Amino acid sequence: MLLLGIETSCDDTATAVVRDGRVALSNVSTNQDAFHAKFGGIVPEIASRQHVALLGAAVQDALERASATLAELDGIAVTAGPGLIGSLVVGVASAKALAFASGKPLYAVNHLHGHIFAPFLESGVEPEYPFLALLVSGGHSQLVHVASPLDLRVVGRTRDDAAGEAFDKTARLLGLPFPGGPAIDRLAREGNPAAFAFPRHRAEGASLDMSFSGLKTSVKYFLESRAGRGANRADVAASFQAAVVDVLIDRLGRAARRGAYRAAVLSGGVAANSELQSAFARWGRRAGIPALVPHLRFCTDNAAMIAAAADRQGEAVRADPLTLSADPNLPFEPLGLAATP
Repeated sequence: MLLLGIETSCDDTATAVVRDGRVALSNVSTNQDAFHAKFGGIVPEIASRQHVALLGAAVQDALERASATLAELDGIAVTAGPGLIGSLVVGVASAKALAFASGKPLYAVNHLHGHIFAPFLESGVEPEYPFLALLVSGGHSQLVHVASPLDLRVVGRTRDDAAGEAFDKTARLLGLPFPGGPAIDRLAREGNPAAFAFPRHRAEGASLDMSFSGLKTSVKYFLESRAGRGANRADVAASFQAAVVDVLIDRLGRAARRGAYRAAVLSGGVAANSELQSAFARWGRRAGIPALVPHLRFCTDNAAMIAAAADRQGEAVRADPLTLSADPNLPFEPLGLAATP
């Protein structure tokens, strides 16, 4: 299977050509950080207009880098949701046009499913089911039981801010540039993670849910206090980051003890965080199961992961190029599966 992937769910214009869901023959991505930085966050209208300007060239670039033509493809995979509606529409409309014009099959992929299968790109490792996924990004923080490519059930989620959102908001409090996650990661390397005892959200009963809003608020009040105004910013960044990582690894461990998982994967944009990667690897060694992390280029939004998911989900995500619509609220569980409480 040779698939063209298209990903425009947020502000990255991404295309890729992937063979057999494993080998990325090309992986093209253009971020829009320079356009959004002065606003301190992503402006949806700007994001969608940039996708319009860039996507045609990005598709051509991906094909040329892969030494492939449209005629040689076995299909086209596109992110159908969730995400920013304007951004999604650009990618979906382009994929529909390409599929209709070429007669190639069209596959509509859930953006979050793409992240879950990203660790298996260029890894030489195939998924062993069931595995447990810790999906952490700017808009999502979830624990997912993956029994098969089409049986994915959320078993824990954030109740408020996603971890990546908390990173971005805390970075603004610290006067760091956008995007905030990488900026905090860099600054935290110079600080002491035990300098300040920021709160960790405690699990209630059997719940695997998480919360990061209170942590962000705690940092805000601390920085406004007398002690906080004179605090070392690197120590604040390191202590905040340690609190986020502790909560994520705690819930991961709790979830893993409830199932006979054969592996665990870390995915999503926050998977690029160096401290989270280190803590995840340490946890995997303690738990005695493989702990897989995507290559850095597959952590953030990319089109190779969309093609990888489409390859594994196959006909179940086949779409009609005449009727497919972008869905900013696309449900996570495919085929009508209900989320686990």
